[in-house]
Amino acid sequence: MNDCLFFGQNYNPKLNQNKSNKITKPIQFKFENENENENENENEKQIKQISSGYLSTIFLFENGKAIEYSNQTNSKQNPEKIQIEENIQKVTVGVQNEAILTKEGNVFAKGENINPNNTNEFINISSLIEDKNDRIIQDAVSGWCSIYLLTSNQNVYGIGSNQFGQLGFDSETLPKTYKPILMMKNVSKIFLENSSEHVFLLNSNQELFVCGWNNYGQVGLGESRKEEYIQKLTKIQNIPKGKIIDIKSGYFHSIMLIENQNENPKRKLYSCGYSRYNGLGQNENTYEFTEIKSSLFENENDYIIDFSVGNAHTLILTSNSKLIGFGDNDDGQLGTGDTNDQSIPIQIELPKLRFNENISNYHFSCGFNRSFLYYSPPSFSNLEEDLIKLFRRKEFCDISFKTKNGEIIEAHKLILKYRLNQNQNQNEIEKLQEIISKNQLKNQIKYLK
Repeated sequence: MNDCLFFGQNYNPKLNQNKSNKITKPIQFKFENENENENENENEKQIKQISSGYLSTIFLFENGKAIEYSNQTNSKQNPEKIQIEENIQKVTVGVQNEAILTKEGNVFAKGENINPNNTNEFINISSLIEDKNDRIIQDAVSGWCSIYLLTSNQNVYGIGSNQFGQLGFDSETLPKTYKPILMMKNVSKIFLENSSEHVFLLNSNQELFVCGWNNYGQVGLGESRKEEYIQKLTKIQNIPKGKIIDIKSGYFHSIMLIENQNENPKRKLYSCGYSRYNGLGQNENTYEFTEIKSSLFENENDYIIDFSVGNAHTLILTSNSKLIGFGDNDDGQLGTGDTNDQSIPIQIELPKLRFNENISNYHFSCGFNRSFLYYSPPSFSNLEEDLIKLFRRKEFCDISFKTKNGEIIEAHKLILKYRLNQNQNQNEIEKLQEIISKNQLKNQIKYLK
């Protein structure tokens, strides 16, 4: 049984069985023929992830299968099953491209800038990486017309359009590529959203690099860097103090979530870019990341747990079940009940949720000008596999693991809490010790202060 709310541009009436072109208040999303198979396995209907772009929306389910809704003119407006033989781990939709990451570490993609011979056919782009030892993919992200691959060796490859330098190369010498090109080594995370023509890469030393379209100052390099295109990966010097949790980027702007244990509140949002379409959460253009200030963020006992960015709108969910939004609302994508834009953060009425006993299991997915709020419960079936991936990525957190070869591996505490019982610390420790033992790792766990 899915728990999913939809609001914004209703490009496909069958998407939610509502004839209105603009859904300004969150309504319950319902899949095609959802009531016809009541005995269907729960995992067949439980949403794991949603990714929505300009032309399509993909729903991924707990059973590793996915379906796609499209608003292209040649579409019959019926959902189509994505025919990938391997179990799907993640879906990511950009503009004119889509990518599917499987549990086996392969990435299948389609699109005008990926497979020009057949834009509707998924091909294995990870197999096109020249270094055969670098073909296990850990993460994949779709941008405007490009796709980015993060390998298990912490290398990032780009494929597709390089019109704005978003692949980190001179766009005149490399306007596009149908083969993954190595962009950067020693990367821990890729940051962007589906409307973005610029990309942020975070290395293992917590240094942040950016490249791509900068016509509105959306790359965050400051007023001294006003070039239209940043064609080489460039280090951002003026990053707010603290740990980067996430960065989401729209067409005209970027928003960063920073965590600093020594400040109140511990988590703060920062934005940069163009304010005309109200996507910054503040009234003036800013060329470097500047704090979004609002009384809605001042409660020290209430922190941001999830946020998502569309073309020019942002939605935020807090631990106290507050729904906050700002930006473009022409199609009702903020869920306020009207189509009035909001230049600064406002609280939006949150409808009664089916599983509201644990708000941390809800997530946003903002498409170009539409929004989804959905429930995705933690799954324990792949816990061991997830921890191994975290070991490889060496993300930072309060919990430290030590392998038998003495290498210090730091995992992400928030993800661990998402995967484990959040209320019983002793159970967490026992489960983690068991997993470490199974993988022939030293059963040494220490909490760092």
